[in-house]
Amino acid sequence: VQLVESGGGLVQAGGSLRLSCAASERTFSSYHMAWFRQAPGKEREIVARISWSITSTYYADSVKGRFTISRDNTKKMLFLQMNSLKSEDTAVYYCAATPRELGGPYDYWGQGTQVTVSS
Repeated sequence: VQLVESGGGLVQAGGSLRLSCAASERTFSSYHMAWFRQAPGKEREIVARISWSITSTYYADSVKGRFTISRDNTKKMLFLQMNSLKSEDTAVYYCAATPRELGGPYDYWGQGTQVTVSS
């Protein structure tokens, strides 16, 4: 499975960005998907995940109420709508896929897209 993220950039605090992840796998709809992020000097952390059936989602406490994960199985796309961005959201954001459990481990990763929030 090849994953390609896009949509990152520089935004002021309080602003919004929408990240996209395009998947190459024709059986995309059978994969659970997730967004992770890694800030400089910090470990990679889960941001949100969504089941293949779109019936289950999970958000890290730090983004709950501000970020929304979604997917379009017909277009093989994953999205992350990020609102009310804070400086602490600055990180490289990765999309990931797994055919196993929603909780992971995640087997396939994109190259990442940089999100920088200026205060």
